[in-house]
Amino acid sequence: METSVFLRHQIIKNLITQSNEDAADVAVKLWKKIAIQIISIIGEGGFNSLYVRSVFLTQSKFPWILDGSPSSETDYRFEELKKCLDGQEPAIACEASCLLLITFTDILATLIGEHLTASIFRSVWFDEALDNLVKELNNA
Repeated sequence: METSVFLRHQIIKNLITQSNEDAADVAVKLWKKIAIQIISIIGEGGFNSLYVRSVFLTQSKFPWILDGSPSSETDYRFEELKKCLDGQEPAIACEASCLLLITFTDILATLIGEHLTASIFRSVWFDEALDNLVKELNNA
């Protein structure tokens, strides 16, 4: 079980740090995909509750990170998160993005189990993880 948690955390870090894109853009792209999957299972209210709790817990290390629920408008759902991350140094924005996403997935795994959490996120992460793996192999 600890191995799967560690692997999930590593995947998150790799997805956010291995991209040539800005950390804020990567985070928003991932969050949009995650929101679609989670909202289809537990609804928008359930997703927002998990997201707000994750933000609250992440604020202990990054107090500048946004407060409150994401926008209910799909196209603008994570605009406040993007603004907060854009206002930081790239390394700090990356670290905050990782912690927020790790916190969210940890809470979800606590509620529904690691196996089901991994199954949900496999579809979200597969394309990005595969692209990043190919890039790493090409650079080796």
